[in-house]
Amino acid sequence: MLMKKVLKLFKLLHRTRQEVFKNDTRALEAARQKINEEFKNNQNETSAEKINELLKIASDVEVILRTSVIQAVHTDSDKILLVPRKDLLQDNTPYFDKPTKEHQS
Repeated sequence: MLMKKVLKLFKLLHRTRQEVFKNDTRALEAARQKINEEFKNNQNETSAEKINELLKIASDVEVILRTSVIQAVHTDSDKILLVPRKDLLQDNTPYFDKPTKEHQS
């Protein structure tokens, strides 16, 4: 059962990597190597407690990658263009210093 969870998370991390670092071959390769290295370094772990701890860390990493990483592209020597993914964009809630009755929930 644990082996299934490990494999599922391994695949999920690689899918997230491909989405987050799309069109950035250097970042894609670095992330691939790091994921593979971390899983390989712990492949002989037998303690269920330690495996669950490592799964939690890997799961947290996947969430951080998916929700916090934004690609940036150098467009000029002093300019960077941010390229956020659609799933990172959220609706903006307007701020009202003194809300009127129509703006209150």
